[in-house]
Amino acid sequence: MLRFSLTKVLVTLLLALSSIVLSASFSINTCNHAHCRPRGAVMKMGFMDDVRGFMKRFTTKATASHILIKGRGAEAENKLEDLKAEIGNDPVKFAEAAAQYSACPSGRQGGNLGEFGPGAMVKEFDTVVFNDDVGVVHGPVKTQFGYHLIYISDRTE
Repeated sequence: MLRFSLTKVLVTLLLALSSIVLSASFSINTCNHAHCRPRGAVMKMGFMDDVRGFMKRFTTKATASHILIKGRGAEAENKLEDLKAEIGNDPVKFAEAAAQYSACPSGRQGGNLGEFGPGAMVKEFDTVVFNDDVGVVHGPVKTQFGYHLIYISDRTE
């Protein structure tokens, strides 16, 4: 009996569907006027962007740590700015600061949140983790939970 994970089945189906759509959607047209572009190709490329975005949710992963400071605006931001200057981009210093200052239970593990994909965290957090540089301390970032410093240790796409 063969076993397939649901993710592998979905990926296979989406790849097959995307190759069918791609082969059917392109026509040779050298004119660049809006009225000369095939309307179906624009619609299908939008579909392909959706498929790519959908696939990215399964293939993109990041490993990050954070320091959460709960508090009112400027006070929390200033504390994190001071910590950021003290830490630099050193992951060991970041983990030590998380253990000492973070209001999140993950602080006991140096702020380590483990590996996660897009959509697993709040939007502001996701935006930083999946778009900004790896190996760098980012922030302060404001979310509904407070203010964070975020260290992205790894990201795969």
